[in-house]
Amino acid sequence: MLSDGDFQRVVELMRETAAAELLPRFRNLAQDEIRQKRPGDFVTVADVASEQRLASGLAKILPGVPVVGEEAVEKDPGLVDLIVRPGESCWIVDPLDGTANFAAGRDRFAMIVCLVHDLETVGGWILDVPNNRIAVARKGGGVTLDGIAVRTAAPNGPPAGLVGYRVRKEFERQLGKSERSQLGVLSTLNCAGREYIEILQRQFDFCLYRMTKPWDHAAGALMMSEAGGEAIRFNGAPYRPGDRVDSGIIASPSPEVVAQVQQLFERVQLPLLAPRG
Repeated sequence: MLSDGDFQRVVELMRETAAAELLPRFRNLAQDEIRQKRPGDFVTVADVASEQRLASGLAKILPGVPVVGEEAVEKDPGLVDLIVRPGESCWIVDPLDGTANFAAGRDRFAMIVCLVHDLETVGGWILDVPNNRIAVARKGGGVTLDGIAVRTAAPNGPPAGLVGYRVRKEFERQLGKSERSQLGVLSTLNCAGREYIEILQRQFDFCLYRMTKPWDHAAGALMMSEAGGEAIRFNGAPYRPGDRVDSGIIASPSPEVVAQVQQLFERVQLPLLAPRG
C-alpha cells in the first residue's frame, strides 16, 4: 500500500509538524492554552494544531484514506469505527503523546502515526520529539530506529518493565518476594510512544498496560512484533487495534519475556481489568 518513499514522506511530515507545532510551544504555553478534557486528561493548543497538520499531510500521501486522530475522536467518538472496517484502511494519529508531560515542561513526549488495513496495523511511526529519534515499522518488513534495524535479544537479567501506575502498585503489593525477584525495575514515563522507543533501545524489556487506546499502542505493538517479539492482550489473544480499549496489552521484542510476564500477571488480581478469558 505504501512505497518506501511514502514511508519516508510520513517521517518528514512528522518532523516538520513537530518543528512547527510542538517544539515552539514547549515550555511556552499560556495557561489558557491548556485544559483538561476530564480530570488528569490534558489537551493543549499544540495537540490540536499538530493533529490538523498531520491530517492534512497524510491525506496527500494516501488520498481518500480517513484519519482517526485522538482529538477528533474526542469530538466524534464514532470515528473509531473506521478502524474496524474489513478490507478498508485508515490512519491513526496521536499528535502529542504525553500531553501532561508536555504541559508541565517535562521532556517526555512523542508523536505517533500508524496505518491500519483490514483491521491490522501495517505501518507504524513513533517520533521521540525532544530527542529527535524516530522508529519506523512495516508489517513483514521489520522495524528501524533512526534507520538502523532493530532485533532485540532476550534480557540478560530479570526483565525491566514499563507499566501503568495502578498495575505497578498491585504487582508490588500482591507478588511474593520470589515472584517479584523474577522482574527487574518497574517504572512509567507517562508517554507510551517514548516507552516503546526505550524498549527498542533495550533500556527496558516490556510494557504492560490496562487501557490501550489505539493511538497510543497500535504503532508500538507492531514494532514489538517486527523486532521479533509479540504484543498480546491479557487473555493471550494477539493485539489488534480495533479491540476493546480495556483488553490490556503485554508487549516485548522477546516472546520469552511476554510469556514470563504473562505467567506472573496471572497471579495478580485487579478488579479494574477486563476479563482475561
